[in-house]
Amino acid sequence: MVKERARILVVGGGYVGMYTALRLQRKLKAELRRGEVDITVVTPDPYMTYQPFLPEAAAGSISPRHVVVPLRRVLDRCHVVVGEVTSIDHAVRTAAVATLATAEEGRPPELIGYDELVLAPGSVSRTLPVPGLAEYGIGFKTVEEAIGLRNHVIEQMDIASSTRDPAIRDAALTFVFVGGGYAGVEALGELEDMARYAARSYHNVRPEDMKWILVEASDRILPEVGEEMGRYTVTQLRRRNIQVLLDTRLESCSGRVAVLSDGQRFPTRTLVWTAGVKPHPLLAATDLPLTGRGRLKCTAELTVDGAPHAWGAGDAAAVPDVTAGRPGAETAPNAQHAVRQAGVLGDNIVHALRGEPLRTYTHANAGSVASLGLHKGVAQVYGRKLKGYPAWFMHRVYHLSRVPTVNRKARVLAEWTLAGLFKREIVSLGSLEHPRAEFELAAGGKPPHSPFDDPKGST
Repeated sequence: MVKERARILVVGGGYVGMYTALRLQRKLKAELRRGEVDITVVTPDPYMTYQPFLPEAAAGSISPRHVVVPLRRVLDRCHVVVGEVTSIDHAVRTAAVATLATAEEGRPPELIGYDELVLAPGSVSRTLPVPGLAEYGIGFKTVEEAIGLRNHVIEQMDIASSTRDPAIRDAALTFVFVGGGYAGVEALGELEDMARYAARSYHNVRPEDMKWILVEASDRILPEVGEEMGRYTVTQLRRRNIQVLLDTRLESCSGRVAVLSDGQRFPTRTLVWTAGVKPHPLLAATDLPLTGRGRLKCTAELTVDGAPHAWGAGDAAAVPDVTAGRPGAETAPNAQHAVRQAGVLGDNIVHALRGEPLRTYTHANAGSVASLGLHKGVAQVYGRKLKGYPAWFMHRVYHLSRVPTVNRKARVLAEWTLAGLFKREIVSLGSLEHPRAEFELAAGGKPPHSPFDDPKGST
């Protein structure tokens, strides 16, 4: 039994936030029914995005709505508040929450009190002061960005097929990706595969007309799958006529020209930035202890060090890796750890409420899988290395088993099955970015964006 009524506040609706709240509502079912526990989840979006499927969503292999999980349906015993936590005062256990209603009414953020805090806001894209990046760069962290990028790539092929200006055509068919981690390599591999297929439907655009460039500042890509598999990936990408530039940095992208540290210049209308992530800026607006890199300083039991009744996990938390065998080692900020940490975190909150001893989070890395396009991939699972089709198949099986809810698993599996029977869709729905543009024009107004002033090229 819970000793007294407890208010649990979960900040963030990603892997850790959703799975922790799901664990809590299962473990505390009786207490929730009796009103002894209240669980509130504050999240900027009413859904959880399964990020490993973003590249396939961008390539059209999976419908965007099947990449996200609606939180209100899954967390039916929790209070889901769509909003942003702007600050946290753990000394008095209150969080300031800005919602759509507070913005509409012109009110300051509301203060929400809590007894137990789960801080899991995740991470945001890590950017550098590169000239032109804010104006012309495209991120790849949300489902909106993934679908926008798909539309953008197909739109560039439309531009190239209809122009007689060789400079515009060359810039439209040049695609630069910055960052050789999972996001960059998988996004590039899937989109290049999709664009190569789409080129069959253009009478004057061939696959060899397109330039695909991967820029990585270190001397290797995909460090998660090991050095040998990283070299194999470089070889496979180069065989597909993709330029992989290692030990190279993006110096500037002003004027839609990507200038690299080795002196190369690429006029391009597409620059995708996937060069890492950093902890959410909310952490700096709290009174909780942080590491030198801005992450929550946590213990192996997933409590915030020195802050009773505060918990952390996922990208925002520095969790000791007790399986590493060396002092100071931390768990990697990836989905594999986040999902497992959420389970232990939920259990430990229940144990703390019931006055029981806490569990220690321990998990040895099981391996990594990465897709390089349809029927292509690399994997290192429990020390075994896989390449090509077996790795791609392992990638799909693993992530199908991890995507939340049976509903989503069935829908994703059905889409993969249909994709094997029918041709790919190669339609660009540009109006998704600016749905009111056509109506405003018909009503006598000026569309807010046009193909000539939009930095991303979407109409």
